[in-house]
Amino acid sequence: MTRDTSNAGATKGARARAREEITAAIKDEARRQLAAEGAAKLSLRAVARELGMVSSALYRYFPSRDDLLTALIIDAYDSLGAAAETAHAGVAGERPVRRWTTVCEAVRDWALAHPHEYTLIYGSPVPGYSAPDSTVRAAARVGLLLIAVVRDAHQGRGVAVQPLPAELRAEGERLAAELAPDLPPAVMTALVAAWAQLFGLVSFEVFGQYNRLVEDRSAFFTQAATQLAHGVGLLSQG
Repeated sequence: MTRDTSNAGATKGARARAREEITAAIKDEARRQLAAEGAAKLSLRAVARELGMVSSALYRYFPSRDDLLTALIIDAYDSLGAAAETAHAGVAGERPVRRWTTVCEAVRDWALAHPHEYTLIYGSPVPGYSAPDSTVRAAARVGLLLIAVVRDAHQGRGVAVQPLPAELRAEGERLAAELAPDLPPAVMTALVAAWAQLFGLVSFEVFGQYNRLVEDRSAFFTQAATQLAHGVGLLSQG
């Protein structure tokens, strides 16, 4: 007697699709709650109630609130990273400064279009939650893209960065060893500073700190991003 593996495979495929659909629905409802209540008030019971599920059923998909938060955080980082990578692909053959500012502008555009997801990954920490190592790969996508832009410039016409002061030399060497061993410590230190300033610029806009201050925010941001490019040593004519 032979087993009908085609039916078994179809059943398994249907179950996998159903799980994917339910997982997506849970995440969508959780994002709605993030927008309405903030991450600190995210509740698995509330998500289950809105979806017409019993809590015990939802726990089969996300055993805890932290598991659901982690999934949302990874999704947000991946969405941001994909937006930056897509924008960069459109200018991949252009000068380093243009590539750099394009990535920065894509980060800003994504943040303004997804303020609640941006807040989840770059806003105040969620009380009682500590992001696991599984978020690191997704979180690094934009940073690695900016490092790649600087690396290409360094391997081409070079970059112009001031030498590190003696008190920062050890820190710069550590950063370079951990993040980009092929880049000089002074460049890597400038890159980390620029990374922090980029998200400071974006956060000021997303969180309303420019109200009654900066009016032409797009032009202001592009100029600031260009200055960051110069700060990491990218040459306008390079």
